[in-house]
Amino acid sequence: MITTTKSHIRFDWAAKKILRSKANFGILEGFLSELFGEDVKIKSLLSEEGNKENHDDKSNRVDILIENTKGEIIIVEIQNTRELDYLFRVLFGASKAITEYMKEGSPYRMVKKVITISIVYFNFGQGKDYLYKGQTKFEGVNQHDIFELSDEQKRLFNKETVSDIFPFHYLIRVNQFDDIARNTIDEWIYFFKNSEIR
Repeated sequence: MITTTKSHIRFDWAAKKILRSKANFGILEGFLSELFGEDVKIKSLLSEEGNKENHDDKSNRVDILIENTKGEIIIVEIQNTRELDYLFRVLFGASKAITEYMKEGSPYRMVKKVITISIVYFNFGQGKDYLYKGQTKFEGVNQHDIFELSDEQKRLFNKETVSDIFPFHYLIRVNQFDDIARNTIDEWIYFFKNSEIR
């Protein structure tokens, strides 16, 4: 048990120190590409602590804050200590990123897509899986159809679906992983859990 704790601290330290270096963007891009199932290129690392409007505002301190070449904001959080309200923290982080990176006077269609990735080392919520993803969809109450963008909106927003507009969330429950790498993203999760590459 002591070894496991040390491993998590080492990975947490690496993410916060090493992966913020431009020279190591390739490692981060590799992980994101496997998770998203598409080639990801990092444009820049953004400030890891959001600006406060006044002293009462809650800051948005995250481990890694990225803008990719598609203009999307990616938040990577590594959480070792138990927080029962962690899902609210994820929601707050995504919401804060949306407002912080929206220029005053810009039309709402300029809101940046936010993707959150939570690498969590404690149990919260219920579920058998170790990798979850979530997005916003609108389903008809009576017809059970999915609400879609019009062709005009697709052209204007450069988006294909309504869910492309809203934040997308990944939850990686590291302790739930059974140490069997079935695919390439599992190899990353094995590394997060064991701090070693098989």
